[in-house]
Amino acid sequence: MTFIKQLIAAAGLTFAATMAQAAVPANEAPDALVKRISQEVIEIAKTDKAIQAGDQKKVMDLVENKILPYVDFQRMTALAAGRFWRDASPEQQKALSEQFRTLLIFTYSGALSQIKDETIEFKPLRADATDTEVEVRSQVNVARGEPIPLNYRVAKSATGWKIYDINVLGAWLVETYKGTFASEINKGGMDGLIKALTEKNKKLANKPLKPAAK
Repeated sequence: MTFIKQLIAAAGLTFAATMAQAAVPANEAPDALVKRISQEVIEIAKTDKAIQAGDQKKVMDLVENKILPYVDFQRMTALAAGRFWRDASPEQQKALSEQFRTLLIFTYSGALSQIKDETIEFKPLRADATDTEVEVRSQVNVARGEPIPLNYRVAKSATGWKIYDINVLGAWLVETYKGTFASEINKGGMDGLIKALTEKNKKLANKPLKPAAK
């Protein structure tokens, strides 16, 4: 996994919670929510010896139970598929969402096991109280090198704020996948894209996680 991919994946960690979603205050601002839960999860990733050692089951369980409730995979997949989403059957939409979700789980897991000394600094939120979609801006502070811009697009749903896109170094995650999705669809249709993602996920499932660098 490249460094940039690790950072993109790590962005999803900011939406992980160490508590049940029902316990999140309904009136909590999106930036306050992101800041609070990101600090909690990053601290766990830094101190949990099993995660640092690359324990795949423990990392995957943490991603599944604590991160995914705060990600809108349906919207993220639809945006990445673009105009092709409308032409897909309900079965194809479901299959594509599931495979894209699985791909991001593996991506998040790989980044989670690599967290060491990084910290996140959040910028003031530029939004009105009535906004239902906002951009939360932050930067990743690393031990060596310049801070790395890391922004999130989040939308308010019936169950609270959820992420639907991430920006690292000026590149939005959805836009990055849109090109890949379109290329696969042009070659083999929607079923071809689903097949390609399925095969990629099978390879990732058999690839052990790397332990964090000493």
